[in-house]
Amino acid sequence: MIEKAPIRFVPYLKSVIWGGEKICRYKGIEQTEEKIGESWEISAVPGHESVVSEGPYKGMRITELIECFGPELLGRDVFDRYDGKFPLLVKLIDANDNLSVQVHPDDDLAKERHDSLGKTEMWYIIEADKGAKIYSGLNRELTPDEYVRMVEDNTIEQALAVHDSHPGDVFFLPAGRVHAIGAGNLLAEIQESSDITYRIYDYDRRDAQGNPRELHTEQAKDAIDYTFYEEYKSAPADAAEADAVIAECRHFKVDRLLLDGEMTLTFTDSSFTVLMCLEGEAVIDYGAAPMPLKPGETLLLPAALTSFTLKGKATLLTTRS
Repeated sequence: MIEKAPIRFVPYLKSVIWGGEKICRYKGIEQTEEKIGESWEISAVPGHESVVSEGPYKGMRITELIECFGPELLGRDVFDRYDGKFPLLVKLIDANDNLSVQVHPDDDLAKERHDSLGKTEMWYIIEADKGAKIYSGLNRELTPDEYVRMVEDNTIEQALAVHDSHPGDVFFLPAGRVHAIGAGNLLAEIQESSDITYRIYDYDRRDAQGNPRELHTEQAKDAIDYTFYEEYKSAPADAAEADAVIAECRHFKVDRLLLDGEMTLTFTDSSFTVLMCLEGEAVIDYGAAPMPLKPGETLLLPAALTSFTLKGKATLLTTRS
């Protein structure tokens, strides 16, 4: 029987060409590499499975936890729906430079090409430098042939919808939506458990060996949703609501919590819960020794832990599948 207690993992810090120094500062940990662009908070992506950092399961990978506890960890509904696999990847992203313009395949295309889940995701902006931008969607409808021509003549940026970025902004990005994170953004990303990205445009950047980074023009052509939508930014959560749904799809439901004092949450055992602290400090009381939670920290709450109390003053996200 699984311990009805939060599980904390060792973050996987990823050094990338566009990364910076915000993540380690934000999490309050030492930076041992340059250009840290991502912290994979909870991952079951093969080769990058999260490892428990403390407690009775210290040293176990998330996949080993699932092998041992199955539905008690994931929840019966999630266990059955995803064939015993953890369905999400939870990250922090620091864009010190612009990320590439990219798109992700949906579940059907990803299954056909990669035997994988697709990649629908959402972003919550934690910090934004003055003038920071988010690129999400198209500013007009394109045809696949127009897309290819604009990639070939390096004008695809002209077709992107551009948004000013502010802390608290939310962007929901269904698979197929062209997007890029602009320089100066620190954000939380919650997505399907997939590392499949089709890179469309990369500003003619070079890798460490001086080679252009690979583009996936043809693969992306069949993955893009070419529809123009009037609005790409999610409606802001009401600041007066302590608990507000900020993203919901068949893969995940994300709530923003404004904790100021004490709050007890009760869930069914159909799904695990991911708890992220974005701002302030909180303590989670689950019946044993209370556990502190600081900015940039993430916990996995087993499905068997159906009720807990939060105390403190903090902005938090809860995610369930």
